[in-house]
Amino acid sequence: MTDENTGRDAVRRLPGGTGDQGAAGAEQGGGRAGRATVLLGGGLAVVLLAAVGATAGWVLAEPADDPPAGPPVAAVTDVPTPAGNRPTTARPTTGRTTSPPAPDDTPAGLTVPPLIGTDFVAARAELRARKLGWRLVFGTGSGRTVQGTEPAAGTPVRRGTTVRVHVAGPAPAVTVPSLVGEDCDDAADDLGEAGLFPRYRTGRDGTVVDQEPAAGATAYWNDPVALTCGDEVPATSGAPATP
Repeated sequence: MTDENTGRDAVRRLPGGTGDQGAAGAEQGGGRAGRATVLLGGGLAVVLLAAVGATAGWVLAEPADDPPAGPPVAAVTDVPTPAGNRPTTARPTTGRTTSPPAPDDTPAGLTVPPLIGTDFVAARAELRARKLGWRLVFGTGSGRTVQGTEPAAGTPVRRGTTVRVHVAGPAPAVTVPSLVGEDCDDAADDLGEAGLFPRYRTGRDGTVVDQEPAAGATAYWNDPVALTCGDEVPATSGAPATP
């Protein structure tokens, strides 16, 4: 017992403290091995984290699906231009003067009146009231009524337009008025009232010095009467014819 114990004690107490140093060295070796293990685990963790981060970055950086084929669409933004910056264009000016419009001889509503069926003398009076001219065209039938007009009734016309009036029967007889001694212009008016018209032999100046047919003779509507105008009236001019 004593020897074995003595032997163990001897071993523990080797000169130079070998036993204590071996224990201390073992403890130091175990501490270094633990630190190495910790460092190795930390390095592996760093490497794993780096790999995971790289993979996530690659996945996030991967481009999306290709857009559908087609021309690019440009976005249009309508930006209003301030009123003060809008460009203005000056209208060209010319030196041309504008003439006033010519007077219109067609009063509003002036048309050929409806005359069919009326007496031709009344039709003439209606045209005269509208300041229109007339020309009687007698037929070969019977009666004094109007059968038609040219232009037709309702046609817009101007003042002074001559309207042809077609009468059913022949021209009736009239008595030639006395015109000698009258002014030539006044004589024309008297002949028109009687249904006749003047024919001037020597012009329209002065007074009537002679007429043919003579006053009191029988004529027919639209017949002409020849007038001689001058300064002196012959003593026998325009006297009624004697049998």
